[in-house]
Amino acid sequence: MATIRDVAKLAGVSVATVSRVLNKNSYVNKDTEQKVVKAIEQLQYEPSTVARGLAGKETGTIALILPDISNPFFPVIARGVEDVAQRHGYTVILCNSDDHGQKEKGYIEMLRKKYVDGMIFASSTLSEADVEQMRKNKIPLVVLDRALTSQSYSVIRARNYEGAKLAVRHLLDKGCKKIAHLYGPQEMITAKERLQGYEDSVKHAPWYTPSLMLPGHFHMDGGLRAVKDLMEKHSDIDGIFCGNDLMAVGALKGLHQLGIRVPDDVALIGFDGISLTEITQPELSTIAQPNYDMGKLAAEVLFEAIQSGVVQPKLYELEVTLIERDSTARKPTDRP
Repeated sequence: MATIRDVAKLAGVSVATVSRVLNKNSYVNKDTEQKVVKAIEQLQYEPSTVARGLAGKETGTIALILPDISNPFFPVIARGVEDVAQRHGYTVILCNSDDHGQKEKGYIEMLRKKYVDGMIFASSTLSEADVEQMRKNKIPLVVLDRALTSQSYSVIRARNYEGAKLAVRHLLDKGCKKIAHLYGPQEMITAKERLQGYEDSVKHAPWYTPSLMLPGHFHMDGGLRAVKDLMEKHSDIDGIFCGNDLMAVGALKGLHQLGIRVPDDVALIGFDGISLTEITQPELSTIAQPNYDMGKLAAEVLFEAIQSGVVQPKLYELEVTLIERDSTARKPTDRP
């Protein structure tokens, strides 16, 4: 593979002159420029995007750091990011952090050295030190879904609290008289807001008790284990709101193993709107997030910062939608 030195030697000019021709950042006379262009074509030389980044030019790459690519919610977000990036002629580097702070720090350091033009995080472990490091390196940052608001970056997420209240209201409207909640990790703002939405909806009900809330860790097996513990403690539960769809799928399996019918004995609803909820039996009701639009908006906000050089932190909260399916198809009853 030809180097910039090979081009300079063939054209009979200095490496600095070749660099000036490539980056168009200072005057080079026409004859010299033509010699360099001819040498580039003859050697089929391709400039390094990293080298161009060092020269102050865009590298044409952004990074997307997701917490768990095995969760079907996140690939749809990635698609939204990628579609916008492609329109801008950019490549997306995808990283899976497993929600591990040290793994994220390693990615940040590696990507900083690769001179990416911007980063999008879906993270609950992003630290202020990480944000400061990116700020010093003039790398624009947008955070998706799981982060707190900040004066340093924009955040794009759905209306988690309102979505949780919508889920509980739906179960009540279907005649449920004792509703439980399986929640995700409370260090994540999404899980915290959904639990708060549930609790604010039912805390004044005569049947409410904190033992109706169990952790399912946002995982399928967590939902399965939690629902078995739940039904052992409260056999009269007739409605369950799961803080994400993966837990709802696990809960559905657990209820089936216990011989409990959904929705006849227990109505069940999740949160996220992943495609997996359409292929379960029964199909699962869910509070759908606009995950593709979230990824799309995150990329648009990032590219605006890249192109303008100005970061204007803002919180974007997108609306959620109730999708009613068979897992809550009970006959509605009048309620006060």
